[in-house]
Amino acid sequence: MTSDIHITPLRDWLPVPVVPLVIAGPCSAESESQVMETAADLARTPGVGVFRAGIWKPRTRPGSFEGVGTRGLKWLCKAREETGLLLTVEVANPGHVREALDHGIDLLWIGARTVVNPFAVQEIGEAIGNPDIPVMIKNPLNPDLKTWVGAIERLNRMGFHKLIAIHRGFSFFNRSIYRNAPMWEIPIELKRLCPTLPVLVDPSHICGNRELIPATIQKALDLEMNGLMIEVHPHPSKALTDKNQQVTPDQLKIILGSLIIRNESGPPEFENKLEALRSEIDKLDVELLEILARRMNIVEEIGEYKKANGITILQIRRWNQLIRERIENGINLGLSRDFIMRLLQAVHEEGIQRQLDVMNRNGDAS
Repeated sequence: MTSDIHITPLRDWLPVPVVPLVIAGPCSAESESQVMETAADLARTPGVGVFRAGIWKPRTRPGSFEGVGTRGLKWLCKAREETGLLLTVEVANPGHVREALDHGIDLLWIGARTVVNPFAVQEIGEAIGNPDIPVMIKNPLNPDLKTWVGAIERLNRMGFHKLIAIHRGFSFFNRSIYRNAPMWEIPIELKRLCPTLPVLVDPSHICGNRELIPATIQKALDLEMNGLMIEVHPHPSKALTDKNQQVTPDQLKIILGSLIIRNESGPPEFENKLEALRSEIDKLDVELLEILARRMNIVEEIGEYKKANGITILQIRRWNQLIRERIENGINLGLSRDFIMRLLQAVHEEGIQRQLDVMNRNGDAS
């Protein structure tokens, strides 16, 4: 999958510090006093340039707090007048867009539930109309890079070049300490496909627990993500939505103040040493691919032998034995159990497909 997305660099249009860009504010705008108190505290927090607040909340079940609606936009505008912070809100339909733009909201964002619907993304883009309005696009709920890229491409082809992606983690069936699994390989692949596209990280939705947020933010910056969208509430225990994942303004100051901002490159002696190590990795990768190719050749030979003797492809006892032995060997070599398992599953899946191809060759099927 490749992308022809063309993005205007942040530094060319966003009048706030962008390394890293920090967007902060409550999950939901609950009252004028809550909005004003939070905005005032964030305006005094170094690094924060944009104030966020949920106005229309997409709740799964009716009857829960679904946001204060349009009247909350007036509170945000007052906060901007008093603090100078730019404003951003989530929009899920053309009506939201019109209300937000009528109140002069600076940036709009499309949430995870909306991104999956190309008709909704198209309608929102058409409702915005002016391609100079910046738009942020959160990843879909499910770990589907194509859907995420598709929404970004759709807006880009409509003329929107001031785009930002927001990584908020993915719903996944595996048990995890995270509310939404970070699956860093997906935003990293997005950055590879679209190297000029800024990618922010939403640690609040990834973690679901404020205790996990500092380490998640540090990892995000170490992976060269471009900034943060983080939920901040003056009294999280009283929040009407997502109270466990919001931090106080004082906690945010501590988190941001303790971050280690690393350089993308170093002095010549560092680069020379790095290049030498990378050259060793390149050689090992070639050897690794050659070994995998030889392994697959043997797998195909096994497939031919099974086909000739009417034997099924999957031998579950053999697979279980292989997993136990390889995991033990790998752990003894300093590899993690999860990595070994993912690697074995990928190799096994390819092996199964190779043997299926053998079984069905010349129109035969077993």
